[in-house]
Amino acid sequence: MRISILGGAGFIGRKLAARLASEGTLGGREITALTLFDVAAAPRPEAKFPVHVVVGDLVDLPKEAIPDETDIVFHMAAVVSAAAEADYDLGWRVNLHGTEAVVHACRRLSRPPRVVFTSSIATFSGGQNAVLTDDSRQIPTGSYGAQKAAAELVLADASRRGFLDVVSLRLPTIIVRPGRPNKAASSFISAIIREPLLGLPTELPVPEGFAVWVGSTRRVVEWLLHAAAMDTKPLGLDRSINLPGISVTVAKMLEALDAVKPGASALVKRVEDPVIAAIVSEWPAAFEPVRARAFGFAPHEPLIDVVRAFVEDDLEATRRERGLA
Repeated sequence: MRISILGGAGFIGRKLAARLASEGTLGGREITALTLFDVAAAPRPEAKFPVHVVVGDLVDLPKEAIPDETDIVFHMAAVVSAAAEADYDLGWRVNLHGTEAVVHACRRLSRPPRVVFTSSIATFSGGQNAVLTDDSRQIPTGSYGAQKAAAELVLADASRRGFLDVVSLRLPTIIVRPGRPNKAASSFISAIIREPLLGLPTELPVPEGFAVWVGSTRRVVEWLLHAAAMDTKPLGLDRSINLPGISVTVAKMLEALDAVKPGASALVKRVEDPVIAAIVSEWPAAFEPVRARAFGFAPHEPLIDVVRAFVEDDLEATRRERGLA
């Protein structure tokens, strides 16, 4: 089995690559080659099979990024939410035209691959009082969400036509992201846990009662692997899935933080940010993902386990990366 990860230098791309390299199989099939593509060179995990690192532009996708005989493509390359809102042309180019390039690359292959696309709950709106069902309409309130929703339709049509076999996963906000804060509007949601665990202050741009639909790093990797190996025939024409995350408030996150590191939440200071608040205020706070559960996507673990997993998996590496060791 040949696998390509587009966005292989991103933190989920790196986690996924490490998992594939460690296990050596996917869905009971042996992995024979892995390609990691991004705008910057992805780290190469140790593996018993060849790992190829390809650098380039998603829109002008090199053929080496999705070689012939590729079986699985994880399409995770994207411009994040706040950056897409700040630069309309960049977001449109990468998030939509980049997806178009992926479709054309798949059409050139000798057989249609499975494509696992990372979409987002930002394709929806509704705000704090919303509990969205699988039949809820996608009405995004930002350019990033609109671009992801459009990409879902492009990929679903390509799947219907037999160019590829897509599963689009509408990811929750992922916590806890290692490394440094990024330009995503949701960056603060990881920062209010990560920074205090590093002993650093951080700012909170929303009230403590603000609720968000989240998914852990470990669980997101599990969902990606499941999507790559699942039977897609029951999906029919609807190739998009709302995943079984959990709805948590900022207050609950700070409570979990203090349970792992007592008093750490004192480093979180409330500082209003109207730009970030405007982007995230319309994101739905909860979903009822019946379809995901029916298709075998694993339920989410408790919030306290998410914080503990970050300490176990990523805290020391993040400390070293940021020169805090």
